[in-house]
Amino acid sequence: MPLQDLIFVLDLLGTLVFAISGVIAAVDRKFDLVGAFIIGFVTALGGGTTRDLLMGNTPVTWMLEPHYLLVILMAMLLCYFFFPKLNKIRRSLFIFDSIGLGLFSILGLQKALVADLSVPIALILGMVSAVFGGVIRDVLTNQVPLIFRKEIYALAALAGALLYWVGTLLNFSSSLNALISISLVVLIRSLAVSRCWESPFLPRGQQQEKPSSD
Repeated sequence: MPLQDLIFVLDLLGTLVFAISGVIAAVDRKFDLVGAFIIGFVTALGGGTTRDLLMGNTPVTWMLEPHYLLVILMAMLLCYFFFPKLNKIRRSLFIFDSIGLGLFSILGLQKALVADLSVPIALILGMVSAVFGGVIRDVLTNQVPLIFRKEIYALAALAGALLYWVGTLLNFSSSLNALISISLVVLIRSLAVSRCWESPFLPRGQQQEKPSSD
């Protein structure tokens, strides 16, 4: 399969899984159909929209390619008719979520590099593409965003984007480079889940002792 076709399929799959995770989060919070659609929408497309706005690329991608909206509607229908089954396999969906995470980080990196932005900025925009949809979802559903918790998530996206950039320096073929980078993200996420790896925290400052009242 040509690289562009492979990226297109993975892009749609990642969008679908991200949208499903958003709709499930909305159902958990007892949102109505409109609320569920909005949460699914921002989860799937919030990262790419944020990236495009930061780069000044307007109209943003989903406005020019309406199939993304159809994918979100599909996610709504799947959750409506098969919610109990999807809820049971929620943890299993993290494989597809990880594929989407790796792919979106690479797509964000590519767009930034094509725009002649510096490598550090391109890596950041790749991470923004991958994780900011989840940040918006968690904020709107009144939860601490996943990237601020112990779970390794944003670091996996950053690792995939960084490996892809190294692959471009080594003149790897685009298809092989993308597959290796996405595989790294899936591997990191799988090991983090199975072995309970946690992202490191900064040490807490010592609390000052309260002065005695006597």
